[in-house]
Amino acid sequence: MRRGGPGLEYHLLVLVTLGLVAFGLVMVYSASSARAALAADDPAYYLKRQALYAVVGIVALVLLARTDYRRLRFAVAPLLLGSFVLLVAVLALGTPINGARRWLTYGPITVQPSELAKVALAVWIAAYLARRPAPQTIGELLRPIGLVIGAAFALVLVEPDLGTAIAIAIMAAAVLVVAGTRLSTLAGTAALGTFVVLAAIWVEPYRRERILSFLDPWQDPQGAGFQSVQAMLALGSGGFFGVGLGESVQKVYYLPEASTDMIFAIIGEELGLIGAFGVIAAFVAFGYAGFNVALGCREPFGKLLATGITALVCGQAAVNVSAVMGIAPLTGIPLPFVSYGGSSLVVALASVGILLNIATSDAKENRAELPDRRRRDGGSRPARARGRRVAGSPGRGRRVRRSA
Repeated sequence: MRRGGPGLEYHLLVLVTLGLVAFGLVMVYSASSARAALAADDPAYYLKRQALYAVVGIVALVLLARTDYRRLRFAVAPLLLGSFVLLVAVLALGTPINGARRWLTYGPITVQPSELAKVALAVWIAAYLARRPAPQTIGELLRPIGLVIGAAFALVLVEPDLGTAIAIAIMAAAVLVVAGTRLSTLAGTAALGTFVVLAAIWVEPYRRERILSFLDPWQDPQGAGFQSVQAMLALGSGGFFGVGLGESVQKVYYLPEASTDMIFAIIGEELGLIGAFGVIAAFVAFGYAGFNVALGCREPFGKLLATGITALVCGQAAVNVSAVMGIAPLTGIPLPFVSYGGSSLVVALASVGILLNIATSDAKENRAELPDRRRRDGGSRPARARGRRVAGSPGRGRRVRRSA
């Protein structure tokens, strides 16, 4: 039986999250200092911005960890509607960077709506399935879960942002499995979704080039396969212990997006197999703690929401690491807590705050219903004062009569 206070999962989530954030600050500085010195005459330019994002994210984490997660049910409609408005707005008003419209810029503030949409969809699908039975046929799954998730999926693909779309699909599948949807239904839906994704890849020339370069990046090492080849060279040159922190060669105008999407390659080059394995182990520990929180939560909304948040973080990490290692095509998705990026870091830390509140709420419920081991029926003991007996208590009267 669990004790009344926060358990192992709570402390493990806090330790892993803060450890990854601190490690990310070090690696962001290492991966970006050379470029920042040449471009902005300040080697710590990106480090300062990432540290500011980390502070904002930790404040959000603390606030949400102290706020009852059940209140999110009342914010489901505004969150979902607001995320769709932002996903549409970024297509018309977004700042184009590297051919993609993923960011809304207002002065010094840059927001990536797809990051907010991921969490909004996790809250919505958890709230929906907490009130209704899990869909058991493809028709039931498509209305309305398939329509809502599919609409967000399509808007994210148009930006284009295939990595975030895959993370949303992983999150939805995990929540549906925990809710009780049959695996055969999910397999049929996955086959339909795979067909849509392949069609989206084929009609977009840059996505088609990425798939073909993934199959054989050395066929065009200076063109479509350049990023994959440079990532492989970075990981391979790191060896077992790495070339040393700050000593990477690939980060200096060889590996594109060294501080964002491809930061895992710099970790492998500078810290070697030991560093890369440590990062993977940290996300495995996060998944273990997060899914244990979900399994231990008896409230349906909390169980499904904890599952969705954990699947988002671990699924995104798996997609990023697989792409860098050449196991999957490059999708342009950051490594949670580690890659440079304000929206990704702040939203990820805020999500962990919700997860921590679910863990502590479950612990409080267990403490409130702690059974009395001295009762044979296992019931809870009644509340009573622990002070001394009052002068007029029945026990004291019996003792006085005996003495007389």
